[in-house]
Amino acid sequence: MTTEAAPPPGSAGTPPTAPTADDYTSVQQSPEFGELRSSYRSFAFPLTVAFIAWYLLYVLLSNYAGGFMGTKLFGNINVAFVLGLAQFATTFLIAWFYARYAAAKLDPKAESIKARMEAAE
Repeated sequence: MTTEAAPPPGSAGTPPTAPTADDYTSVQQSPEFGELRSSYRSFAFPLTVAFIAWYLLYVLLSNYAGGFMGTKLFGNINVAFVLGLAQFATTFLIAWFYARYAAAKLDPKAESIKARMEAAE
């Protein structure tokens, strides 16, 4: 039993060469990669800061505003419970929003860079 697969049709039987460190460095310094990194950072950093601020607000309110957090809204549901559930909702909304953003803006740029790297092999 062999573990090696046959070479793809049309190849000379030699495996493709792996990109070198210089190849990765040149891609990293390209304007296209800089644009991809900038697009990612302009989305991820502000949203991360906003979510951390929102989370810390919840923690601070829980510690220092017990009266407010214990305010009953209806039945046994209080402000703390609603804000706690909002933390989960916010997490899922951010993940959904990022997935859409990445599919629309980041993935096409990354695929372009990847295709260029693979073509240079």
